[in-house]
Amino acid sequence: MRSRRTAFQASAKTQPVAEHRWEAWAIAGALLVAQTFFDVIPAGPWGNAAMGTGFLGLIGVGCLYVAWFRRTFLSSGLLPTSDLWKDPEGTWPKVVGAGGGFLVLSYVAGRDALDAWMPEPAGLVLSLVGLLVLLNGLYVGAVVGLLSEEE
Repeated sequence: MRSRRTAFQASAKTQPVAEHRWEAWAIAGALLVAQTFFDVIPAGPWGNAAMGTGFLGLIGVGCLYVAWFRRTFLSSGLLPTSDLWKDPEGTWPKVVGAGGGFLVLSYVAGRDALDAWMPEPAGLVLSLVGLLVLLNGLYVGAVVGLLSEEE
């Protein structure tokens, strides 16, 4: 006797169309961050175009983060826990260095020479990203190093 497949069983075999797609997130994020360099957003109901520009820029940074996460970890999550890393022992110092690099960029973005053409909250956003990256790298370094339970 031949077994019959149910509709659920047949649908379980099909692959998702856009599993872990990061390209659309990257394009949307790049466009939203790029608009912060131009005065293209109307003043809106709050009467301040800078607020709308900053809000859309922060959404763009979030989209870029999602794109980076999906491309790096091949997962649709948002938290880069140490179990997702391929080589946490060798990578965490690079992540800490990247966080330090973002902090240096935030300092440079706040200087008078660049402040004229950078968006106003650029230094603040770069500081936020730098501190989060630095914290993540130090967390993974502590988990695989000082706090490791292996003997």
